[in-house]
Amino acid sequence: MLLGKTYLLPWTQFLYAEGGDDEVRLVFATHDVVARGSGLNALLADVAAQRLVGMDEPSRATRFGAGDRCVLELAVRKVES
Repeated sequence: MLLGKTYLLPWTQFLYAEGGDDEVRLVFATHDVVARGSGLNALLADVAAQRLVGMDEPSRATRFGAGDRCVLELAVRKVES
């Protein structure tokens, strides 16, 4: 969920994920999802096990109180064919 929009991307369109502790990219057939933050290796593990149910873009106020494992920025981009 982004602050102004909600996307529902089915696992059947999931292709792969890549990244590290500070940035993770999820690639679907029609969209790329990029999460930036800290402690995101755990997110990769959840994606690999298909345990990821959803992600919310944090509000500006929430970003300042972020802990060791958090998403600070979330971006969804439609893949142009």
